[in-house]
Amino acid sequence: MAGASCAIRGTFFDFIDDPWKHIGHEQDAARFIHDGLLVVKDGVIVDFGTFADVSLHYPNLPVTRLPNRLILPGFIDGHIHFPQVRVPGAYGNQLLDWLQTWIFPEELKYSDRDYARTSARYFFDALLSGGTTTCLAFTTSSPVSTEEFFDEAARRNVRVIAGLTGIDRFAPDDLLITPDEFYSESQRLIERYHRKGRNLYAITPRFAVGCSGEMMDRCRQLKLEHNDCWINTHISENPSEIRTAHYHFPGCDDYTHVHEKHGLLGPKFTAGHGVWLSNDELRRFSKAGAAIAFCPLSNLFLGSGLFRLGRATDPDNPVRITLGSDMGGGNAFSLVRVLEEAYKVGMCNNTMLDGSVNPRDKDLAEAERNKLSPYRAFYLATLGGAHALYLDDMLGNFDKGKEADFIVVDWNAGQHAMRWRQSLIVEGAGPETIEQAAQLMFGVMTIGDDRNIDETWVAGKRSYKKTVEAPQF
Repeated sequence: MAGASCAIRGTFFDFIDDPWKHIGHEQDAARFIHDGLLVVKDGVIVDFGTFADVSLHYPNLPVTRLPNRLILPGFIDGHIHFPQVRVPGAYGNQLLDWLQTWIFPEELKYSDRDYARTSARYFFDALLSGGTTTCLAFTTSSPVSTEEFFDEAARRNVRVIAGLTGIDRFAPDDLLITPDEFYSESQRLIERYHRKGRNLYAITPRFAVGCSGEMMDRCRQLKLEHNDCWINTHISENPSEIRTAHYHFPGCDDYTHVHEKHGLLGPKFTAGHGVWLSNDELRRFSKAGAAIAFCPLSNLFLGSGLFRLGRATDPDNPVRITLGSDMGGGNAFSLVRVLEEAYKVGMCNNTMLDGSVNPRDKDLAEAERNKLSPYRAFYLATLGGAHALYLDDMLGNFDKGKEADFIVVDWNAGQHAMRWRQSLIVEGAGPETIEQAAQLMFGVMTIGDDRNIDETWVAGKRSYKKTVEAPQF
């Protein structure tokens, strides 16, 4: 991997384990170093620890100091749509109407190379300014959009997973692609981009409603021939979508069975949403090693429903969970905003709006798992997301040998009252304990946004620095 070399001194906060495994002692899953040193060579972490210890081994190494900030691993977005960068917050109805009215017309433009190239620049600018350094993304059914996405990611040296979108029904004719063309173009794109630099390829049936049985069979064939690739799709986002899937796949018991039948459910399989998955389907996801992308922004914006985080984190059948902005069903690129809404979803799952206990969450242990503490939240945004996407051997925390993607957080930035609120936790130079760091980040999560991201570093090189100037369009 091409990357830069640097040595960063500052205050670090990351994760070494899953906080849901340490209920009551969640800080045991995290790591905090008040005065630390991160040493990076060619984009990879070669040393990390306290400044007092690590600096002894590098007496002449130039050091960049980042004072009065918290340094975290870069955020991981497990579900985002590159061709929707221009249409976030589009007024509409629920999922299927919204797709027909806003999304499909916009995605048609991505067969034009110049349009796709310009959009890719805006996409990655927005991604990095929000602190996201890795994403699993959808492109369109046009190979041009996939090419421009991967090419721009390579120019930025960003770790991405993406692929040509398979859809052969339930969309405008010009957006459809035949199963045979999808197969042949996917073969070509895999050869050109998979594991070239930091690019990884995902075989991408958009969602079962938009895919015929023949399209799903082609996806299975690609997976058998390229077992190293990922699978990226949607599942059980909206009740009407589920009913439509049942109609088109009458031989399947449920939505998950569609993917089991076609040999897709398994490791490196990620499905966005999963709002309406049954308990049995969640158990099958867990057993298969498949992942769900929790997308609270879009689930609320489109009225899709509340994802049952407490059920998905059942210790007997834990499902791999990554967070997704789902731009543009989600109305922000910032995973800080995603975490804010994820917290609210967890709280609402435990209590109905009228104050009565939600019958499906009477299990007190499940109710406890619904709560999104700062430890659980930022685990999902970093190491947990990496684990869900089978990338935790490459990134997600500051362990030696991992890729040096990290963000520099200004816990006082954002809305006017942020500094005053945060002074309840610390005043002066910053946190001195892990609990102070966690509470500062909880403040960022609940009242902050992308303005709290001061810098974003990719493979040891600073790729974004916040300025006071507004972007020019």
